[in-house]
Amino acid sequence: MISGKTTLIAHLGYPTESFKAPMIYNPWFERQGIDAVVMPMGVKAEHYPQVLKSLAQLTNLRGALVTMPHKVTTMGLVDEVTTTARIAGACNAVLLRPDGSLLGDQFDGAGFVRGVERKGRSLQGTRVLVSGAGGVGCAIAASLAAAGVAEMALFDLNAASVEALATRLRSHYPQLKVSTGSNDPAGFDVVVNATPLGMKEGDPLPFDVDRISPSSFVGEVVMKSEYTPLLRAAREKGCMVQVGTDMLFEMIPAYLEFFGFGSATPEELRAVAQIQY
Repeated sequence: MISGKTTLIAHLGYPTESFKAPMIYNPWFERQGIDAVVMPMGVKAEHYPQVLKSLAQLTNLRGALVTMPHKVTTMGLVDEVTTTARIAGACNAVLLRPDGSLLGDQFDGAGFVRGVERKGRSLQGTRVLVSGAGGVGCAIAASLAAAGVAEMALFDLNAASVEALATRLRSHYPQLKVSTGSNDPAGFDVVVNATPLGMKEGDPLPFDVDRISPSSFVGEVVMKSEYTPLLRAAREKGCMVQVGTDMLFEMIPAYLEFFGFGSATPEELRAVAQIQY
């Protein structure tokens, strides 16, 4: 039950139909007796700067979860960003501090990496391919670099975005071998789809699955369905895979701490989640 005492966390993005976070956070808040709610709010890109500024005036707002297409834009709209967000070039969380200032942070990459490692796959010294250099792709690339991968190939149709990400990675991780311009998955230990491909019926696959080795780990960020066409094709080859919602369950404990709500384990969150597709 939402009351006059309820703390609000805005979930900002567009479109909202595929949002899964409210179905994880809100059952957990209810189970823990926490009077807070995550509220989906559909905001188109052209309206986002004004909407974020206006939301920051709400006295019962704790902050916001930020998703596509606003993660990169948020960097220039907050008062301070963490080092992780700076490297990623994007924010997916905004904290409204008591003095009214906004702090931006980034948890996408940490959630993805923790999910891979929880499945028993070590990332140290591996070769990885990340397709997509938007907010989530940059975050995943930054966290993969921090996890000790040896080589990273980056691909995006926006050449400027992918080159900017490569430059930031080389600056912060000079030992990392970084290449750009190809999404051929052959020879990579970990293959990541960080593009929106898979959200719409009839989308082409982001990779030539025939070129993916059965020993490769294939990760996905799209949450339109649990097993996207890419993941189904990868599983048929024998690949270990990670569904988009795994990243959510791994990053939410960090979000909870960021917002001052304590913490939780992924298992505790899964036990109460009411995700629907």
